[in-house]
Amino acid sequence: MEILTKPWKEAEEDAFLVRQEVFIREQKVPAKLELDEFDPSAAHALAYQAAHCIGTGRLVDLGGGLFQIGRMAVLAQFRNQGVGRQILERLVHLARSQGAESIVLHSQVNAIPFYEKLGFQTQGSTYSEAGITHRNMILLLPN
Repeated sequence: MEILTKPWKEAEEDAFLVRQEVFIREQKVPAKLELDEFDPSAAHALAYQAAHCIGTGRLVDLGGGLFQIGRMAVLAQFRNQGVGRQILERLVHLARSQGAESIVLHSQVNAIPFYEKLGFQTQGSTYSEAGITHRNMILLLPN
């Protein structure tokens, strides 16, 4: 497996195929919510196996040392094989290299243990986003 980081123009086709399968088809997120104004400026990490994109995530620079990870998705048949962990680690490394002081994300509640293993901590209470229960998480990065 290989993890590549690409700008949206190069990542769009592969990233959207994974996001469409996971979010729109599997989780029933409305298609109109899947692409947003952050995609064009985000860095996108894509996991490839045998030239097929099997997972994706993005990193958005919110300014002031704050970054946000989002749109983390791995195709069902490749889950629980470390793909998501490698994507997340790549995005955290990229944020660190760009001077991040903290990284936030909106975790689906069932994914909280996954993010906690990599040092993210929950913040605040749960809320609904696209009809799915989420909770904010943060990773504070030492200087």
